[in-house]
Amino acid sequence: MSKAAPYVAVAVIIALNALLAYALIPYSIELFGMPAIAVCIAVAFGVQWLIFVPAYISGSEKFFDLTGSVTYLLVGLLAMASRDAVDLRSLLIATCVSVWAVRLGLFLARRVRAEGKDGRFDSIKTDFGLFLMTWTLQGIWVAFCYAPGLAAMTSAKAVSADVFLFLGVLLWLLGFTIEVVADRQKSAFREDPANQGQFISTGLWARSRHPNYFGEITLWLGVTLMALPVLEGWQLITLASPVFTWLLLTRITGVRMLAERGRARWGADPRYQSYTENTPMLFPRLVLRD
Repeated sequence: MSKAAPYVAVAVIIALNALLAYALIPYSIELFGMPAIAVCIAVAFGVQWLIFVPAYISGSEKFFDLTGSVTYLLVGLLAMASRDAVDLRSLLIATCVSVWAVRLGLFLARRVRAEGKDGRFDSIKTDFGLFLMTWTLQGIWVAFCYAPGLAAMTSAKAVSADVFLFLGVLLWLLGFTIEVVADRQKSAFREDPANQGQFISTGLWARSRHPNYFGEITLWLGVTLMALPVLEGWQLITLASPVFTWLLLTRITGVRMLAERGRARWGADPRYQSYTENTPMLFPRLVLRD
């Protein structure tokens, strides 16, 4: 990667963020005399850049994931604060996203504290451009993943509780449960001294190489479904949120980075080769092979 590439990526991300805000502003109620959706999206990035400065100076990535979770909570509160009256749909969307954000943020923060570092940042945190790009990516992660929910919560239009709302909550519960169980299974596996240096292929991990990511994509599908009846016009572009989550987790971070580390550690192990060849990347296999 050239030295200019991270800065080009940051510029592209900012442009995409501006286009998203521009498309959603006409449907938004106001907060602090400005379109509430624009305030939420601006805050999603502003928080990342604010924390990036001390993080780069100190050479620490320890507050990265926690900052992302706090940002989800903050923009959700701002969206709720923009409403004159709290409706059930907005309340459920904000609650579901907040529960997920708190759980994930604390889980990742504890893991980094226990391990002393986050291996994803070993070659990033000393490079200003790459580190800035990573924090900026977290901003677009918040803005684009939460976009359907934020669009619905800041919309002047209100729709009474319907089948989409309750099906969305059920889908969110399914995804959240899968993500929590997968994370706990992996943590328990790592804590067992007998598994030191091994890869996990039991529990949900026998059915999918990345069941936690499958759970995350599923729960964002649930949030999108909850928001759907409120969305209209250009707001409908936010329906791409689960697709964005899938692309982010499989093509930019997550799967791609873990696959590289897995090949480096176990690539010559026939068991690992068999596991990666015969286990689906995301969608869990319902029936296990003998």
